[in-house]
Amino acid sequence: MKNLRYAFLVAGCCIAILSFSFKEDLFLVSKNLDIFASLYKEININYVDDTNAPQLMKTGIDAMLDSLDPYTEYVPESEIEDYKLKYVSTQYGGIGASTVIIDGKLFVNEVSEGYPAYKDEIKAGDQIIKINGIEIKGKERAQISQLLRGPKGTPVDLVFIREGKELTKKIIREKIKQPNVSYSGMVGDGIGYIKLDKFLENSGQEVKDALLNINKQNPKGIILDLRNNGGGILQEAVKIVNLFVNKDQLIVTQKGKNVEKTIAYKTQYPPVSIDLPLVVLVNANSASASEIVAGSLQDLDRAIVVGQRSYGKGLVQQTFNLPYNSMVKVTVAKYYTPSGRCIQKLDYAHKNADGIAERFADSTMLMFQTKAGRNVYSGNGVYPDVVINADKLSPVTINMINKSLFFNYANQYRKNNPKLESAKTFQLSDADYAAFVNTLADKDLTYQSKTERLLSDLRIEAEKENKSAEVKADLENLKYKLTVSKKTDMAVHKSEIKRVLETQIVSRYFYEKGRIEQSFQYDKELMGAKALFGNQPQMLAILKGEGNYKVIGKPMKETASVD
Repeated sequence: MKNLRYAFLVAGCCIAILSFSFKEDLFLVSKNLDIFASLYKEININYVDDTNAPQLMKTGIDAMLDSLDPYTEYVPESEIEDYKLKYVSTQYGGIGASTVIIDGKLFVNEVSEGYPAYKDEIKAGDQIIKINGIEIKGKERAQISQLLRGPKGTPVDLVFIREGKELTKKIIREKIKQPNVSYSGMVGDGIGYIKLDKFLENSGQEVKDALLNINKQNPKGIILDLRNNGGGILQEAVKIVNLFVNKDQLIVTQKGKNVEKTIAYKTQYPPVSIDLPLVVLVNANSASASEIVAGSLQDLDRAIVVGQRSYGKGLVQQTFNLPYNSMVKVTVAKYYTPSGRCIQKLDYAHKNADGIAERFADSTMLMFQTKAGRNVYSGNGVYPDVVINADKLSPVTINMINKSLFFNYANQYRKNNPKLESAKTFQLSDADYAAFVNTLADKDLTYQSKTERLLSDLRIEAEKENKSAEVKADLENLKYKLTVSKKTDMAVHKSEIKRVLETQIVSRYFYEKGRIEQSFQYDKELMGAKALFGNQPQMLAILKGEGNYKVIGKPMKETASVD
């Protein structure tokens, strides 16, 4: 009885402490809201110049949220539709054309097959000058999108220039659906392939439909491509994993400060392909829901992960409605894969003196084990079982992309060559590449390589240490050699430049599907995945922990990246 009274006493004290703490928190919130409201009022009334009250408030809100993490953000009423399109829905009313701004001019970049722009023969390279009678010169990207989008069945009047002629077309908007699965099918050697670009509404069903169609062809393995997939809806990730693992299997657990934010997600349905060998492709841009899929399938020893280390976003966001049709997206939890690891890379709770979130220290990383006993680690993303180092574009190629030189040549190539036989096998001939190089004679190809930047830094440091006179000759000699070297870049990086140019050209004939198919012939990760299916003993060895972390190519270096 005495022990019981003691327990009640302790419980009562705890409740009292929690109650006091809760009241104190409420007081601090109320106090600071009062201060903020009073400050906002005084600024708007007394500041020497006119102020934009809504913009002032948004600036304050954004600054407050920026101190937390990049995923916690305020969404005003004017941006709600764009938010839904980016994070939730894949549908909107429009014409099915993407645009690009080059030297202040708006051009059609690509049209989507089967949609209004395609049906009305709008072409990449068309320069749009008016939309519904409104001149678009000087308009921001968001304003242009608002002009092109609208309710299904409404017209869009376009005035554009093609080959020097001004043309006008009235295009009727349709419901544009951007699929989550941009490509699926067989990629040779009896291998099925599904490319998933995002985890928005219905992505689980889209992957299931693609998988069922592939299964009709009796594949010997499946490749799920999550490269460059920045994630989306957590529940859709669980549905996709469910296609490959049994019912009632724990896939991911989210844990937040509030108890109600701690949720365990399990599979709910029988699988579609429980025994079919599976490879998941990831890279440094595979994040969030992509990492849930890759990490859980790795933890459950259901798939072999191939590629590069994933992004490392282990945070969960939830939206909350605010007054006047606005809302806020808040990071409410971290997620943990079946082994118990969290793959979050950056520590937003402890930023450095410059306000920058840094990686969790290696000493804080913990080891976990997969279902079969393989070692996996927390923090720093999902590490592949088979590492295939990514190709990095050279400075000359990046320079030409930024200056839209590939874009312009692809348009001219399409004009001069009305037909292309096949997307899958297309390669640019040496004669065509030489013709492309000739078009660059009057173009500005000025750029600074990494070596040149380092040389510039070295010159500055030499001046600081009063040693510039001593090393001047050496620096000038090195600068000359770099200048000479840059003149040969078009030859040295020919194969890389050709691949980028081929991608642009193919899209003019075969659109997105053709662009993906053409890239297969150069895809090292895809080739590595296909090779695994041809070596079953190696696959089994990896899944047993006897052959993981194999590197194909040069040793991979750890490089810091910023969200």
